[in-house]
Amino acid sequence: MELNKLTTTEIAGRTLKEFYSGHTIALGPGMPEILAELVDAASGFKFLSENGANGYTAGPNGVDDSGFLNSNGDDVSICSGASVISTEELGAMLRGGHVDFAVIEPGQVDSTGSFTHWTTAQTTGIHAPGSVLDLVQGCKKTIAIMTHLNAQGNPNIVDKCDGVVDGISNVSLIITDIAVISVHETGLRLDEVAPGWGADDVRVLTGCPLMVNESVKEIEVSQLPVTSKSKVYMSSLDAVKDIEDGSTVMIDGFAGPGGMAHYLLVALRDQGSKDLTIVSNTAGIARVVNFGTPPGRLAIDHSILIENKQVRKAIASYPVSPSASRPSAFEIAYKQGDVELELVPQGTLAERLRAGGAGIGAFYTPTGAGTRIGEGKESKIIDGKEFLLEMGIRADYALIRGYKADTSGNVVYKGTSRNFNSVMAPAADITIVEVDEIVEPGELDPESIVTPGIYVSRVVRRPEEFSAYE
Repeated sequence: MELNKLTTTEIAGRTLKEFYSGHTIALGPGMPEILAELVDAASGFKFLSENGANGYTAGPNGVDDSGFLNSNGDDVSICSGASVISTEELGAMLRGGHVDFAVIEPGQVDSTGSFTHWTTAQTTGIHAPGSVLDLVQGCKKTIAIMTHLNAQGNPNIVDKCDGVVDGISNVSLIITDIAVISVHETGLRLDEVAPGWGADDVRVLTGCPLMVNESVKEIEVSQLPVTSKSKVYMSSLDAVKDIEDGSTVMIDGFAGPGGMAHYLLVALRDQGSKDLTIVSNTAGIARVVNFGTPPGRLAIDHSILIENKQVRKAIASYPVSPSASRPSAFEIAYKQGDVELELVPQGTLAERLRAGGAGIGAFYTPTGAGTRIGEGKESKIIDGKEFLLEMGIRADYALIRGYKADTSGNVVYKGTSRNFNSVMAPAADITIVEVDEIVEPGELDPESIVTPGIYVSRVVRRPEEFSAYE
């Protein structure tokens, strides 16, 4: 009797069991796009398309000329809480390690988890992986879904790929129409089999040795009931309570008080973490320059952390007051030897932050070459001009200021609050945003979202009665 194989819809349904609320999943072309057909628009995870849709399901969206397509070129519906992103930002999300899963359809997978994508396999003599190299490089886990045999009846899971390899040891889980196989350092292990199939049945159709899980089980195909998880915290103290001593914290700041997360800054001061490294354009000069500050008041800025002896080091562009007669708290502490300083030109700081968030280890820039900024740094002559090697910056936390956010963490800004906040958000392991208003997913225009929720861990509303001044 011939054993039944899973349908492509059932393969996709089994794949959905790997995801939980809050996950972001990048779908490659082909079979992976079926996953979006099975998930309700209110699901707790988001699918990411190479064509700019961050949060979508299958089907027409009813918007003329929207351009929202999946990687197969089909129309898709934008979900509540979705955002629109560029190809550059998609690459940054992937390289920066912000995407939880990539789901791809290989032509072949070998015993080490290396693969040849179906687009390369179908273009004989031409290497044509498309976006798949980006998908698998930065995602935390890559799942390969495929038929166990090709059209000629030969195994798609082999000891070594026949042709050009598109990814080296990227795949960690393989889901086929007859089996679920995990990839390990010692080889492939059979964990689940299709209903009616046995381990030996699968082994016969597999082109490489296959270990068998002691508790191998039958594949269950069912959709998980997924609910969206809110990122809202009730207070600023709750949002910052786990910031430990020695953490690196990004904090926006220009000369004036605008754009700083004052509510979170006060909470961090009251929480009391010590030995912090702060990354900011300034190291607290709004308190002394009085730009936009009401008479008789003091702006809340980084100075409250320095005065509270919580800061060990600052990475900043403009750490001093423009007035020698009104030194900032950081200047005083620096002259006393209480804090360290790493001085970075403003544009270089922004690019170092962008690089850190986008998974770029370092870059060359002409800024600072031949000056004190370049002392001790590696340099390179490019087109007859000296360029300095600058390293990307990442932090443990970012305290950012937005105008409005939804419960899934999408953020829009108002005025100059966008300056460093938007580039800091992707560069931190945990990004905490304070906003004036929190709305439900779908209430923000996807085209207006500057910081997608994939970068934001926590959202807190700044109380109306809170003042940015003391």
